[in-house]
Amino acid sequence: MYKCEKHGGVLIKVEPTFTSQDCSCCNNRVKKSLSIRTHICTKCGMVLDRYYNAAINILQKAIKEMLVTN
Repeated sequence: MYKCEKHGGVLIKVEPTFTSQDCSCCNNRVKKSLSIRTHICTKCGMVLDRYYNAAINILQKAIKEMLVTN
């Protein structure tokens, strides 16, 4: 948090639960083991790296949290 503030950033904490399983496009939950590295949505067909999908979900949660608190 210190370095974030020092460099003019904003730290927003979000709940990381299911961020790698929920589709960042349609919110469909796609259960997968940790050995599966690709997110393939069975509902909308979105194909992404598992962690890229999680990063999008975390960013979306942070934006939503920021809008709610301001």
